[in-house]
Formats: sequence, structure tokens, C-alpha cells
Amino acid sequence: MFGRELVELADAHPDVVAITAAMPGSVGLNDFAARYPARFFDVGIAEQHAVASAAGMAMAGLHPVIALYGTFLNRALDQVLMDLALHRLGATLVLDRSGVTGDDGPGHNGLWDLAMLQAVPGLRIGAPRDARTLRRQLRQAVSINDAPTVLRYPRGMVGPAIPALGRAGVVDVLREAPGGGVLLVAVGTTASVALEAAELCAEQGVEVTVVDPLWVKPLPGDRPALAAEHALVATVEDGLRAGGVGIAVAQGLQEAGIRTPVRAVGVADGFPRQASRAEILAEAGLTAQAIAYTVTQTLARAAVTAVPTGPRTIPAPKRQ
Repeated sequence: MFGRELVELADAHPDVVAITAAMPGSVGLNDFAARYPARFFDVGIAEQHAVASAAGMAMAGLHPVIALYGTFLNRALDQVLMDLALHRLGATLVLDRSGVTGDDGPGHNGLWDLAMLQAVPGLRIGAPRDARTLRRQLRQAVSINDAPTVLRYPRGMVGPAIPALGRAGVVDVLREAPGGGVLLVAVGTTASVALEAAELCAEQGVEVTVVDPLWVKPLPGDRPALAAEHALVATVEDGLRAGGVGIAVAQGLQEAGIRTPVRAVGVADGFPRQASRAEILAEAGLTAQAIAYTVTQTLARAAVTAVPTGPRTIPAPKRQ
């Protein structure tokens, strides 16, 4: 699906070129290579060179789209930071096999990107939840020429279509509950399991609103106001908890003076054992039942109610 969409974009935008590192078929670039051989570059097993080359092409007025496995981006962090971000260059990194991949083995789990890239200034990270949002976000990413962008999705097709019920600022609302008990922030294709968890919570009398921020770096500016309306914010991501989206949400709320507690649900260990994707997700607590249990237990331990009495903000200091 990504490959077909990129070909359509290239038809309309002659500045779009594609780069990969010895994995054109695996990341879906065979059609692009066949249609635009002069605009396709396979640099071999050299992710650093792929990103450094993209920086040069961007400086020359092109918009490179670099398609890699999520785990192999680790090798090119220096180039992302010092070649793309430092110079505010428009290039798009598309990370296939991000998050838990399972059967490919411990070295192929793309668990580090969300945490690692949080430290890159100016970079934008998109996590599409389904094919429709992937198409939309790819077009948005290619239109950005003053900063690098990243799109990440797991092995295989992105999840089934999940329509938004509405918008809260720039955030997609996937499930809206009365009373504003828990705000569940689903990253990318975790949206489906987050919705299942919300239904299980509702059966226990805990109302959960599920949102998809779409772009998880930078996080939406109206996020603090939305969080302040809820008793608990929980984030779900198929990447490392340490330094991931959940930690960024917690830090952002703290800096905004919002006291709503945050619980991050994600992978604790960057080197899961050899197992299927489903088994690893279960061990990481990323099943609907496990997420629902985490949410309800966090509410109980924090001794908060499902319906807050008002915005949980820290008052500004008085002038002396």
C-alpha cells in the first residue's frame, strides 16, 4: 500500500525520490523502482549512507523518501540528527517493521525509534493507525520541506480501518465517553487494542475516551487542556516505555502545570525473547485485558474518581 501511494505521489511531484538500503521489495519500493529507475537509489546495507545521501539530495531541492526497517534506523541516528535535523532538511523516513515484529528475532524488533527520535530537534513523527491515515500522513510528510519527518508502522499491513468519531483540536477521537474519566492515547496501530480495552473498562464502570494524536512528535498543543478534563491519562505504544511517547506526554503535562496522572503502557525490555508478535505483545502487557487491568488498577492506586471535579492544574505563584 505504501509503495502504490508513493508512486502516485511521485507522479504528481517530480522532486520525490526514493532511497533504501538493500531492502526494496521488503519495504514496498519495487513498483517505484520500475516506474522511476532514475529516481530510485538502493545504497546497499548502509543505512548511514542512505540518510546522508538523502541530506545532499534535499539540499539540491529534492524530497527524498527513505524506506528502512525500523530497527536499522538505529545505525543512522547520527545522520538523522546532524545531517537532516541540524540543517532543517525536508526528507521523509518510512520505518517498516516498527514496534514488535516477533518471528524475525530479537534484533529485528523496531522498538527504539519512538524513544530515540524524541531527542531530535524539529523532527516530526507520525504513527498511522490504518491505511487511510497512512496515505494522508505520507502526503503531509512529503509536503514538509523545512524539517525531517518519520512515519512508522509494524510488519505487514497497517491495521483495519478505524474511523474517527470527531476531532478534538488536531487529535482524532475514536471513542468518546461521558464524564471524562480516563483519556487513553493510542499510538498508531495500537488503536484497535486500545478500543477493546476501553470496552472492558466500561464493563467495570470506568469510562474511557480513546484518542489518536496521529503525529506523536511534536505532540498536539491542545493536549494539556484535554488531559486536564480527565482523571487519568494512559498511553499505549508498541515501543519502549523508557523515553517513549508516554514519557513525553507526562513531561509535557508537568511543564504545563497539569496534575492529571499519566500511566505509560509499552515494552519494558528492548530485547524480547524469540517469540511471535502476539506472544511478545502479551508479555509486554499490550493486550486489551492487560491494558484494561492497568488502567483500572492505576485509578484505584491513585485514589482518583472517574469523574474529576474540575481541571487538575497547579495555580500560578502570587507576586510578592
